[in-house]
Amino acid sequence: MTPLPSLESAKAQARYLRANHAAQGREMSHSTALELVAKSYGHRDWNTLHAAIGNEPRGPVHLGQLVPGHYLSQEFLGEVIAVEPRTDGTFEVTLALDKPVDVVTFDSFSNFRSRVRKVVGADGRSLDKTSDGMPHLILWG
Repeated sequence: MTPLPSLESAKAQARYLRANHAAQGREMSHSTALELVAKSYGHRDWNTLHAAIGNEPRGPVHLGQLVPGHYLSQEFLGEVIAVEPRTDGTFEVTLALDKPVDVVTFDSFSNFRSRVRKVVGADGRSLDKTSDGMPHLILWG
């Protein structure tokens, strides 16, 4: 199942579709373009797609997505097992990593993590940072 776009993205798709048709000499109303976009996502019409999308802010990733990124400067590939919107516009994301990452930088000690839960902004970067200013988690979703 294709994840739903943001409302802004769905409207942009309709504008692109309409402009593409106009460039080929075929006129299309904006409402027709919106209806076609809705159907492309498996919805009966624009109103049902709009309701399905809702007015909630979209997270940087979606449930079940395999997403690459960096956690404490180490590359990973992980599955998104939870995404919870928060009231401040951020998202709490939980990842199951494909391979555990060592979260300790000392040579004589290791602590491996295979699951990570962090609060990220809409850009997929965690709010907390290392002492050198790098976000703990960066998602490339």
